[in-house]
Amino acid sequence: MSNVSTILKDLNFRFNKQFGQNFITDTNLLNAMVEDSGITSEDVVVEIGAGAGTLTRAIANVAKRVVAFEIDNNLREVLDLTLQGLDNVEVVFKDIMKVDDAELREIVGGDYKVVANLPYYITTPIIMRFLENEYQPNTLSIMVQKEVAERLVARPNTVDYGSITAVVDLYADTEITRIVGRNMFFPVPKVDSAVVKLSIIKDKYDCDKIAVKKIIKGAFAMRRKTLSNNMLQLGYHRELVESSILGAGLDIRVRGEVLGVPEFIKLNTLLKAGKVQ
Repeated sequence: MSNVSTILKDLNFRFNKQFGQNFITDTNLLNAMVEDSGITSEDVVVEIGAGAGTLTRAIANVAKRVVAFEIDNNLREVLDLTLQGLDNVEVVFKDIMKVDDAELREIVGGDYKVVANLPYYITTPIIMRFLENEYQPNTLSIMVQKEVAERLVARPNTVDYGSITAVVDLYADTEITRIVGRNMFFPVPKVDSAVVKLSIIKDKYDCDKIAVKKIIKGAFAMRRKTLSNNMLQLGYHRELVESSILGAGLDIRVRGEVLGVPEFIKLNTLLKAGKVQ
């Protein structure tokens, strides 16, 4: 295969800022990302954003099959060249956010893993699209902005801990597998990145995830306010809120950032047992 940079130049490809395109060509890094993801020759992999096909090719060298979704039709010619000779890759030119579970299952067929170098602007929606839908992957190994990665793996009562941390923890265990400097991409972005692996655990917590997610988001709605005041904004009586917080073994002045998922689940159970205003 010719040098990817040369192919892009020869085809006069123009990077689209709308899609947050930043490609990786370093073979060692690409192979390391695939190794981090735990892909084997038995795995079907869904890649989000084929880009110039460099990560796609690295995955295809290991996986049984790769289904790569790409939103930019202008990359068709590029991918025809960079993925030439691979018979286990299917490129689907669709926005993954507009592909429902039924269509995805029809394309993929069964169990799968997700690998992606995600555009920064759509990181959270894509993560939640796979976590909250019924047809979940076994793992998601995603390249994201370093700052976002630190939020995803943060512990309660730390600066990086927030609603996205707790919501993701409802579904999966998370770990940062490597930090990637900005100079590994082209065009060079303004920030460093990191690879995060989300290992989905079926029924990790026995709870009403939709209800608990509402409590979590409410708890972080106004970060400087106490948990009690934030819960009032959800429509609960003050007496119920305060008794529930105390019943969960928490200080009445506690803020949401102190609670882990088990505490949010317990709080939700106590609140649901009372009356809503």
